[in-house]
Amino acid sequence: MRYESRVVNLLGAIVVGAHDRLAEVTQRAAGRTGVTAAALATLAQYPGLTVEQLRRCLGISQPATVRTVDALQAGGLLVRGPGADRRSLALRLTPAGLERAGQVLRARAEVLDPLLDGLGDADRRALETVLEHLLDRLTTSARRADEICRLCDLGACPPDRCPVECAGRRHERVDQDSRDTP
Repeated sequence: MRYESRVVNLLGAIVVGAHDRLAEVTQRAAGRTGVTAAALATLAQYPGLTVEQLRRCLGISQPATVRTVDALQAGGLLVRGPGADRRSLALRLTPAGLERAGQVLRARAEVLDPLLDGLGDADRRALETVLEHLLDRLTTSARRADEICRLCDLGACPPDRCPVECAGRRHERVDQDSRDTP
């Protein structure tokens, strides 16, 4: 087996294993399967999103987003309120919704933190550099950036230092420039 193939295989295995475990614990913390955990985490960190903005972050259809919002509202975790204009509604988590979102982010950390146990400072810095590079490559558009960070803890990775956010802004500028060019 070539070394490059092994690295690709190892990366694939860590992605699948981490995703499966994250889905399991965050869905349990959210109290529902599907995108509920991501919706809670996103709305906790971006209060006042519209259904359309939330839909873009979750990467799902508009009807599926409405069903998710309806379920959160029925569960007492979300309220719809006046938006930026008369036609839009802003989505905000209730105190119970904020608590549930906190549980989701804590469950996420409980899966990811142990993966780094035993790594020294130099290894952590090297891993951080590699992860920043991979995330930059994974972020192929501003829309994709919103989807990638749907379960992120913004306090741990502020937008001005986030490789996904920075790549998303870069793609947005390129997209805008291409629209402005005749």
